[in-house]
Amino acid sequence: MTYAEMFHCIHPDFFQRESIRSMQLDQVFTELIMNLHEHVPQMAPVGPRSGITFGEYRGEPAPLRQAVARVDDGWVQYFTEEGRYFCAFDGERIAAFCCLSDMGRAGGLHIGGPGCVGTVPEYRRQGIGLEMVRLATEILRRDGFDISWIHYTHLADWYMKLGYRPVLRWNSGGFLP
Repeated sequence: MTYAEMFHCIHPDFFQRESIRSMQLDQVFTELIMNLHEHVPQMAPVGPRSGITFGEYRGEPAPLRQAVARVDDGWVQYFTEEGRYFCAFDGERIAAFCCLSDMGRAGGLHIGGPGCVGTVPEYRRQGIGLEMVRLATEILRRDGFDISWIHYTHLADWYMKLGYRPVLRWNSGGFLP
């Protein structure tokens, strides 16, 4: 099964969505993967400052949704009570967050990934987000996923620091060569 076929299995009718079709053609996004049986996420080049802790979010939805809104208001809808989230914390404050997404199965492989990855503005450029994604990827490996998939990003180089590799590029017209 090709990566394009996998993409269509885990994101059916993606290119038919009005939100995707209405994008400018010069907006190009990348899909990246990590085979969790063959690779271990590499350590971030710069670790986060001391005092930052990491863990699954177990609190009320409101503080998490407020942190998400500070990064991308459009993502708040994805942070529901039923979801699974991984965060970086500075004491009780959320410094960074991501969804731990189960994208389903394709080609006999169980696919998941960190999604809606964001770092609250005052915590950016400190290595916090990168370390959070590394640890989230380790959780996916521990939970038995075969592939960790980064979907719909324009930050391919950032994820590649951890060992993710690009497999598809696309714009509103579909996959690019």
